[in-house]
Amino acid sequence: MVKPARARPLDYATLAEWRYQLRLLLGRRETAARAAGVEPQQYVMLLQIKGLEARGAVTIGKVAERLQIRHHSAVELVDRLVERGMVARRRREGDRRQVMVMLRPAGEVKLRRLALNSLAELRAEAPALLATLRRLLRHANGRGR
Repeated sequence: MVKPARARPLDYATLAEWRYQLRLLLGRRETAARAAGVEPQQYVMLLQIKGLEARGAVTIGKVAERLQIRHHSAVELVDRLVERGMVARRRREGDRRQVMVMLRPAGEVKLRRLALNSLAELRAEAPALLATLRRLLRHANGRGR
């Protein structure tokens, strides 16, 4: 981790603003997920499964890493999504210790609606997020405002 020599008061204000903007964005995504009938972590799990599909087989271990949760917590999350018909699981051929997860049609539909809404919100929020990030980067590089 790179440490700046000394943090100036404006560094704190800009960093606080960045965290605030991210938290607002994430809070709205959590609210949208609940309104769509899924828990926020379930939405993120669906998104990670879909996002990882292009890279090959998706294991519970991979999604646990992406969600930054313990393996057993990912298993419980997958269990709930399987019960709701949004995710399927199967043992990996050749290595039965690994459990593969994939979206089912119901999960695809739910994810698509939420992801489209999320992208629209990101487009609207991008200018403010980018402006704050640029201020942070200028300070990190010692260039001030």
